[in-house]
Amino acid sequence: MLMTMPPAALALSALALVLGGVLKGATGAGAPVVAVPVIALFFDVETAIITMMLPNLLSNVVQGWRYRAYLPRGGFGALFAAGGLAGAVLGTVLLANAPPEVLLLMVSVVVFLYIAFRIAKPGWALPMPLARRIVLPVGLAGGILQGATGVSAPISVTFLNAVRLPRDAFIGTISLFFTVMTFAQLVALGSYGLLSPEGLGRSAIALGLILAAMPLGEALARRIPPAVFDKLILALLAVVATRILIGVVL
Repeated sequence: MLMTMPPAALALSALALVLGGVLKGATGAGAPVVAVPVIALFFDVETAIITMMLPNLLSNVVQGWRYRAYLPRGGFGALFAAGGLAGAVLGTVLLANAPPEVLLLMVSVVVFLYIAFRIAKPGWALPMPLARRIVLPVGLAGGILQGATGVSAPISVTFLNAVRLPRDAFIGTISLFFTVMTFAQLVALGSYGLLSPEGLGRSAIALGLILAAMPLGEALARRIPPAVFDKLILALLAVVATRILIGVVL
């Protein structure tokens, strides 16, 4: 498939993976939000999700291990991850049975919802006692979205951001969530026969690009104001989601 794609499509997909790696290094999340819509634009949602399998799993294993000591007490991260695990399996069932146009539309809609919430509620905070009561169903919803569209950030990242966890605790929690959820998604994709040597090869290339870009994100996070970096990423996502939506409608 890679050999038959236009060079511009390959270059833009690679750029999206690098930008996703930069965002992942800077914030602990966001690589699928950037990469999946762009890859889905030139390939399809299934290809985008499979391409992100190894990057999602291994980059989060690395960050999860590094930030494991900062997980919130009381099993908050474990409950969040357990919900994501179950949801990822359910979402993969949807991926295997839903029409591609529906999945593309879902990707576009969830990215727009993510952008809208970030703009509308920049200062809103969710009290931790309430967050602990709803963490399991929120994790389930995020897992379903991840399994079906490859992007859980509109639910998972927004939820943890609303709790206002410190950066180290945020990265530790979201990395555990993504690690467990992606492992379940990988098993489910295999059981549906959706994995192939070619797909895993693309995923390995994507992993290399993201891991190479993550140190740059960590360095930029120390030099660029987070608000400026965040706005640039949101603008990029808006352009990509709009392009997908136009392609589906027309």
